[in-house]
Amino acid sequence: MNNYVLEFEKIDQTNKALVGGKGANLGECAKISGVQVPTGFCLTIEAYQKAVSENEALQALLYQLSAQKITNQDQISKIGQSIRVLIEEIEIPREIEAEITDHLAKIGFEQAYAIRSSATAEDLPAASFAGQHDTYLNIIGNTEILKHIKKCWASLFTDRAIIYRIQNNFEHTDVQLSVVIQQMVFPSASGILFTADPITGNRKTLSIDASFGLGEALVSGLVSADVYKVQENTIIEKNIATKKLAIYSIKTGGTETKSLPADEQTSQTITDRQILQLEQLGRSIEAYFGKPQDIEWCLADDQFYIVQSRPITTLFPVPKEADNENHVYLSVGHQQMMTDPIKPLGLAFYLLITPAPMRIAGGRLFVDITPNLAAPASREILINGIGQSDSLMKDAIETIVAREGFIETNTIEEARPIPTPSADKPIENIPEIATSLIANNEASLVKLKQTIQTKSGSAVFDLILEDIPEFKRVLFNADNLRVLLSAMNAATWLNEKMQEWLGETNVADTLSQSVDNNITAEMGLELLDVADAIRPYPEVITFLQNTKDPNFLEKLGDIQGGEVARDAITTYLDKYGMRCAGEIDISRTRWSEDPTILIPMILSNIKNFQPNASHQKFEQARKEALQKEQDLLARLKNLPDGEQKATKTKEVITVLRNLTGYREYPKYGMINRYFVYKQALLKEAAQLVQAGIIKEPEDIFYLDFEELHEVVRTEQLDYTIITTRKSDYNQFDKLTPPRVLTSDGEIITGKYKRENLPPDAIIGLPVSSGTIEGRARVILNMADANLEEGDILITPFTDPSWTPLFVSIKGLVTEVGGLMTHGAVIAREYGLPAVIGVENATTRIQDGDHIRVNGTEGYIEIL
Repeated sequence: MNNYVLEFEKIDQTNKALVGGKGANLGECAKISGVQVPTGFCLTIEAYQKAVSENEALQALLYQLSAQKITNQDQISKIGQSIRVLIEEIEIPREIEAEITDHLAKIGFEQAYAIRSSATAEDLPAASFAGQHDTYLNIIGNTEILKHIKKCWASLFTDRAIIYRIQNNFEHTDVQLSVVIQQMVFPSASGILFTADPITGNRKTLSIDASFGLGEALVSGLVSADVYKVQENTIIEKNIATKKLAIYSIKTGGTETKSLPADEQTSQTITDRQILQLEQLGRSIEAYFGKPQDIEWCLADDQFYIVQSRPITTLFPVPKEADNENHVYLSVGHQQMMTDPIKPLGLAFYLLITPAPMRIAGGRLFVDITPNLAAPASREILINGIGQSDSLMKDAIETIVAREGFIETNTIEEARPIPTPSADKPIENIPEIATSLIANNEASLVKLKQTIQTKSGSAVFDLILEDIPEFKRVLFNADNLRVLLSAMNAATWLNEKMQEWLGETNVADTLSQSVDNNITAEMGLELLDVADAIRPYPEVITFLQNTKDPNFLEKLGDIQGGEVARDAITTYLDKYGMRCAGEIDISRTRWSEDPTILIPMILSNIKNFQPNASHQKFEQARKEALQKEQDLLARLKNLPDGEQKATKTKEVITVLRNLTGYREYPKYGMINRYFVYKQALLKEAAQLVQAGIIKEPEDIFYLDFEELHEVVRTEQLDYTIITTRKSDYNQFDKLTPPRVLTSDGEIITGKYKRENLPPDAIIGLPVSSGTIEGRARVILNMADANLEEGDILITPFTDPSWTPLFVSIKGLVTEVGGLMTHGAVIAREYGLPAVIGVENATTRIQDGDHIRVNGTEGYIEIL
């Protein structure tokens, strides 16, 4: 039996495949006590399929459309227009028309109706499809209703709907359309109700948009709406807009736009009583669906009607807590320069290693800093420490602390204080400790590699768990912190004292260029040496320009100079092959796993640099550092107590240059160990593929450590876990994580507080001194980098894998990061002016813009 028509009373979420997201949600809303939904029914997708399936011309056009890329907008528009014409001309099959007529007769032929599209891919968690398909209001008469049903079907193929599907990876033939046919309400006011604040994400704040007449004026942008904010039965904010126009229904059918009288334009659309009534309705609907809702409402004769409810898809998830207390969460991704989501196995490994109180939300890690903020002493240390690295985080936290009663003060110190650099703290010259720490890590790693090769099955997991304490011992060694803090204290001392004594700012930036033992800086320079090895062999260069084969190294032997090139690349990968973009996620593809990632950077180095560039760059920066040191010491000697000041300064410069390079080593050691674990687990994954338990080795990344261990042990898996988590990951990837988040879901956005900057300056955090002008290159993915020497790199974030690009650029701008994160450290090492923590830098600055980067004051100008 065909299901061509379903009444709202018979519809729930189980019918979504038949009636689409809008239809299913309306059916559910009609079941909620106290919620009024205008009477109606859904024409199911089976009706659409029956009407269009035998139209051969339409099927041919759909085939053409499926071959189009998003760049072919003219062709998309032409094909879409042809499809719409075909659909609007088809005859609705008689049995479908008869069912529609029967249901209209029950409600009344003389009634006016709203005809709304409801697609099967609509109101999904990851893609709302809101506004992509058409709605028609105040349609009267059987003939007109049938005509507008076909118009709704045709709206599947408007340009905007087609492009939206391409952007969200939906096949055009997979999205079907149901039509909602609903008795028309003639409202005095309409609007949208969000049960969580759509701007801040606060789940306790309900936000209402309201305007006179039909909601189409608001949705189409024809008028500005009143905005009311409500919390727990209290109106906390009202913004009354000037509403010059409203759309109203015409008795004979259709709608008209009217100008409002002057006194009505600035009046409040609905009363305070009605606002609070809407809040209660919104909370009831939210509770029924179990998640924040975006609700369309209208008001007629003092009665609210709900004409749509869908999940709010743009909210960042809130970490789950067992208590009902207030919490404050700090983004780990912003500290680690990797704000992408992390797959479950990556999250599990990070949690195995870190001692911090971690929470997971939106596929990202957050630290719960509530205990630190509750105790006054640790609060001050935390805020000052964060202020050293990320001013926006600091300002956001201070905003929360200033809120009375959000965090209860605890005078008993519960949280560990966070060490922070200071000019007043001891500065030790301990280079032998750094050397010893490196040797210790290398020996520990060799032992792990030897042992893990002898293990298989559950024994691999047992060994990893046994090794985690050793991993922590190496990574969190107290001497690690001593070295890092001494280097940071040295930089702070030099910057403060040279400013005080000589009026020089940020001298540590220059003094820390070309230091020893900076494994990440060396990585960038050594890729220049790889380019030198390949440069003499044009056949190899041509081969690299044209290959995309991850196994290209095996094919180099047949080309003149290929063995030399292979040896150079292999030697580089032996040292750095465990690195990649987003490397704190163990699941990310490493350079050793796909060496093609390095090819664009190698070719860029061949094109942009002369032979021996790595040595020349290192020596040039080293000379600048030594020259700056000599200059400072000479000037200091001319001051009162000059000899004493110069002697102390020389000591601190020695500490800075001896220890600063080690800053990058602990993470290098961490990623090395990660790669050993990963290789062992991928061997187990290969066995699972062979046994038919998983489909591809990478499936294991969607299980956490214990789950994967259990699958290896039992050889059993419910594969829907993998498919569900892949879908979740794709959804998380579309979200932008906040720096600071509260347990209410509120995203707290910090601000830079600076004065006397040029007009239109784009503000960030100054991390590497100097001012430079050049061409902006906006790069979102390292693999797409096509840089020329002298470009200024604009990117969301960098981690150590981006370092090889730094040799080509002369300035850096990132959206996230702090004073001691990777991009800042390497920018100073290479002498690149850098401004980081620039909100939305990759959209505010366009690729190709001529810009000025002031790394001393921390701002960018578009010239």
